[in-house]
Amino acid sequence: MTPAPLHPIHGLHHFAWRCRDAEETRHFYEDILGLPLTHVIKKDTVPSTGEHCPYVHIFFRMADGSHMAFFDLGDDTAAEPSPNTPGWVNHIALRVDSDQALEDMKARLQANGIEVIGVTDHDGYIHSIYFFDPNGFRLELTTELATQRELDGYKRDAHAALAEWTTFRKATRV
Repeated sequence: MTPAPLHPIHGLHHFAWRCRDAEETRHFYEDILGLPLTHVIKKDTVPSTGEHCPYVHIFFRMADGSHMAFFDLGDDTAAEPSPNTPGWVNHIALRVDSDQALEDMKARLQANGIEVIGVTDHDGYIHSIYFFDPNGFRLELTTELATQRELDGYKRDAHAALAEWTTFRKATRV
């Protein structure tokens, strides 16, 4: 059987997460981070499953056309962190244009009472700051530092680096 053709994935449309309170979440993403609220879906039934579960689904648009989106299920409950994963692992990183933009966003977050970690240098690849939204979801703002030549080198070496990690993992699990 011939496999179906592979089609390119052009980018992120939206990343969805559960929120405790849609208005609290709107305030954070729109008023503090500057992402405009662009769409709201309010339903009583989940279209993909047919399950009865009243919700509101809110979308915040980023400059590249992608979105952060949230579901408020009306029960004042945020998503729980994964019990088997360190708190620093699960997060989403959003891109800003420069180190100056990163510093400005850090100051803006702190002026709104939000604790910020960083600026952190990731081996000359990116600079980042880390913080939590009102739902306990970890966010990273980042700006890329690497030159195109460095990026090409990372890509060239990526499979070998992953193979080395895989070999190490197998050796330590024995």
